[in-house]
Amino acid sequence: MKGVILAGGLGTRLRPLTLVTNKHLLPVYDRPMIHYPIECLMQAGIRDVLVVTGGDHAGDFLKLLRNGKHLGLRHLEFAYQEGEGGIADALKLAEDFADGAKICVVLGDNILEKNIRHAAGEFFTQPTGAKILLKQVPDPQRFGVVRFEGEGEKRKIAEIIEKPKDPPSNFAVTGIYFYDARVFEVCAGLKPSGRGELEITDVNNWYLQQGALTHSFIDGWWTDAGTFESLHRASCLVAEGGANLA
Repeated sequence: MKGVILAGGLGTRLRPLTLVTNKHLLPVYDRPMIHYPIECLMQAGIRDVLVVTGGDHAGDFLKLLRNGKHLGLRHLEFAYQEGEGGIADALKLAEDFADGAKICVVLGDNILEKNIRHAAGEFFTQPTGAKILLKQVPDPQRFGVVRFEGEGEKRKIAEIIEKPKDPPSNFAVTGIYFYDARVFEVCAGLKPSGRGELEITDVNNWYLQQGALTHSFIDGWWTDAGTFESLHRASCLVAEGGANLA
């Protein structure tokens, strides 16, 4: 399985910091933000990684990461996303890199306490389809949120809703996804949302409608780092207890 880190966008919610650097190069406690998704993938046994970036500071990733050998990667590639077409648009740039293999996609501003080794192992043995990771959050309206049907062991995902004003649950879809090779056909067939972007929620709902979407729940804490509040929270959590250590 190969890893894809999506680290593009303009980081407008973190201006003026992002006027001089890419959001994913900002520090989270004692390391650049991009180091955390790399470590997340490595602890899942993934050593071949593509970083998709964009904007005016893409070259800085090469200065920091070089060929990835010093971080323990076997192979590191870069791709450049023009404009802001959304997560699914950025993912389309990974098709040649994936070369038919399953992929694990991590948004570049996602940081978590525990590793995803168990979930990666489950998806490795899953014949086809996709897998998402869920986490209870206090502010689900910021994320894609799942609506469940049923109770207990019979509970299953009925729908994923992007940034709902009235969330049907507090279970957010975290920025960690597993896909088979069909994901690129799905992305190619998407239409832009009202935001003018190709939404990863539409990709996940496609797999859900095919009966090919599984899910797991994240242990330990998880946060994004795309706002000043969440960036500060991520730094505090890492300072207090580390990240990706267990």
